[in-house]
Amino acid sequence: MIDRNNNPDYLNSFFDYTITILNKSPNTIKEYNYDLATFLKFIKIHFNLTNETDFEKIVIKDIDINTIRKITLEDIHSFISYLATQLHSKPATRARKISSIRVFFKYLSTKTNLIETNPAQNLETPKLDKRMPKYLTLDDSKKLLDVAGNEDNRNNQRDYAITTLFLNCGMRLSELVNINIKDIQFDECKMTVIGKGNKERTIYLNNACMRAISDYLEVRPKEGINFKSKDALFLSERRERISNRTVQYIIKKELRFAGLDTNKFSVHKLRHTAATLMYQYGKVDIRALQELLGHASISTTEIYTHVENEQVRAAVESNPLANI
Repeated sequence: MIDRNNNPDYLNSFFDYTITILNKSPNTIKEYNYDLATFLKFIKIHFNLTNETDFEKIVIKDIDINTIRKITLEDIHSFISYLATQLHSKPATRARKISSIRVFFKYLSTKTNLIETNPAQNLETPKLDKRMPKYLTLDDSKKLLDVAGNEDNRNNQRDYAITTLFLNCGMRLSELVNINIKDIQFDECKMTVIGKGNKERTIYLNNACMRAISDYLEVRPKEGINFKSKDALFLSERRERISNRTVQYIIKKELRFAGLDTNKFSVHKLRHTAATLMYQYGKVDIRALQELLGHASISTTEIYTHVENEQVRAAVESNPLANI
């Protein structure tokens, strides 16, 4: 969670609002805190309010609301420029910080009236390039599952179940580590997960997923489990709820053993893989895929239709008459 002791009161009040009223997830609050702390540190430099040369050591707790009232749209633009030129932030990173700044100033201007005008009201989001998702082929996916289920791995049932869920359900990392056993309805072959924005959705489990989960539960530790982790589906070797970092390590190790490029593929790419395989081989309706992946906007899901378009282009170009 966030360290409230290092924040000014109005910033902590904003987090209280996003938690209780906007119902944002802990991960979102953590991102807001990082984004806004970065912004306020820049403001101290920009307004000549600090002599500290180490950006990470700049204190923001002493920035009063009067300083916030002086911030203009031009100051925010300077911050975005600083992100691009000095911190070399990617457009997606800058877009996220802009989103955080927008929500923050809207809260100050319309919910608390701490500032009279909202400097971020006309703040635009940088145009983002739509890139083709990187994903494993069907053969690569089978290789990964073979590695995960290797009997030489003492956690093979757990790791196989984790990899199977990623490749079959397309869930996010945070969704997987937070699965509780009670979330699974074994008789109906489905489970509920909490996605972005604390939104709950149902994921249906196919035979491979049900079998992998059942096999893991037979060997899952039953004693010595940390009390806070007793409901967790996936446990670490310390018998605590498995962490994001541990899952990332497991998948990276499997990718390496399967002979796949760990610089190209990652946990999130398994989500892309699941979506792509379902769309290519299952001919899943785009709306159904949107529901499965938990996308708020169908435009996010439509990137997977572009994959098939590229395959169509490749098929045309492979025509033996193409170069005559």
